[in-house]
Amino acid sequence: MTNTKKLGIWMDHASADLMELSDNNIKHKTVQSDFTPEDKVAALANSENLMHNKEQKKQSEYYKALGEEIRNYDEVLLFGPTDAKAELLNLLRADHRFEKIRIEVKPADKMTDTERHAFVKNYFSRNVNNIAIFNKQ
Repeated sequence: MTNTKKLGIWMDHASADLMELSDNNIKHKTVQSDFTPEDKVAALANSENLMHNKEQKKQSEYYKALGEEIRNYDEVLLFGPTDAKAELLNLLRADHRFEKIRIEVKPADKMTDTERHAFVKNYFSRNVNNIAIFNKQ
């Protein structure tokens, strides 16, 4: 049996904490969106339309960077307090490169790093048990 590469991502529109689960240990990495509050204020000073265009472009780049990270995994859990996780999932589902990756979305409130790590470990340990039970039947 091969080792399944597992990744948990706690995310909102500003940043994503990537947590790779390997042998019950977590490797942590952060990806930030380039659209800062300062960018928003500067763009709004010129026009609201410009601000929305700039925000959409930066958000697209942010999701693309996350997609590049996700491509290296077999199972991915997206969780967090905003709709960013669902937006990312919709983009990934439209791309055939992600067809073989099992991606699930779970709602979650703001969490500490420790709570996020526990959430990821609990999610993947529960899924292993469910798969084992399913395979026995």
